[in-house]
Amino acid sequence: MRDQKPIIEIKNVKIQLGGDWVHKDINLTVNRGEIIAIVGGSGSGKTTLLREMLMLQRPHSGSIKIFGQELMDATPEIQSAIQRRWGVLFQQNALFSSLTLLENTAFPLVEHTKLDKKAIRELAALKIALTGLPMDAAVKFPSQLSGGMQKRAALARAIVLDPELIFLDEPTAGLDPDSAGGLDELILDLQSTMGLTVVIITHDLDTLWHITDRVAFLGEGKVLCVDNMANLVKNPHPLIQEFFGGARGRRAQDIYQ
Repeated sequence: MRDQKPIIEIKNVKIQLGGDWVHKDINLTVNRGEIIAIVGGSGSGKTTLLREMLMLQRPHSGSIKIFGQELMDATPEIQSAIQRRWGVLFQQNALFSSLTLLENTAFPLVEHTKLDKKAIRELAALKIALTGLPMDAAVKFPSQLSGGMQKRAALARAIVLDPELIFLDEPTAGLDPDSAGGLDELILDLQSTMGLTVVIITHDLDTLWHITDRVAFLGEGKVLCVDNMANLVKNPHPLIQEFFGGARGRRAQDIYQ
């Protein structure tokens, strides 16, 4: 049975940037084991919310709990312990250009564990294999990999510490439809086999329809709605209808409903 205690609890979060209130009152709960996406129009604060959850930006007020631990007053030691329990795939992959794929994947193990070099190489190679990359890619540098392979490499690094939670920032951005679809399937497979909780920032309608359990829509400085896609697209709020009501949104709805 899935653990009923939320893995992320965000309450009354407010933040002002450049004189404007980006978040006026953000409330969101992420349940253990689900795939949840965060969407919204430009300037709605999706990236800011991700940065707040990753402890890269501190809100002015409110509460963010991850694994039951309040981030707002966490000591550096507690922050480090929390960070070891999650993985992150950044939008631009954030791979080190001077390191091979194997070295990139192994980097968190070098930084956060005391494993010997042989064990680190073996674990890194295992995660590369889990993401569907051929082992001959392990000795290549990021510039020698296609866009889809770079995304998989970044995902291999995100899961190398066997996290409970992963954050994916626009994982399919810039990919062709086949590569994007393959990455969606990989995320589903990893979520199932590793028991992951997945938080995704995305504009990809196929991803939203195909792999998410719920979608949180940001607007007006708050979470306007959290629901599955079938219900969310029927929400009458003007911002939600504007976001999903265009030609692309209607095509995606026709395909998946």
